[in-house]
Amino acid sequence: MNKKYKKLVLSLVLDAIGFIPFTDIVWAPLSAYIMTKMYKGKEGKVAAILSFIEEAIPFLDIVPTFTIMWFYSYVIKKEKVETIIEI
Repeated sequence: MNKKYKKLVLSLVLDAIGFIPFTDIVWAPLSAYIMTKMYKGKEGKVAAILSFIEEAIPFLDIVPTFTIMWFYSYVIKKEKVETIIEI
């Protein structure tokens, strides 16, 4: 399994941890920190802020922030790069 798919599995596990009730106080800042370590640069910082807000607000735990960021990084962003190269 290459690094890209290991990061996807980790993202799914981290999103599952976020579904656990009553962990928001501890998990919100921890998830933001982990997000900045998994995804560098401006995108990682923005994702960390969104992850913190999503985990801190009750009932938003269903949003799979880590998986969405993986999808953005490896599918959407990749398509943009390939489109630019083709031109």
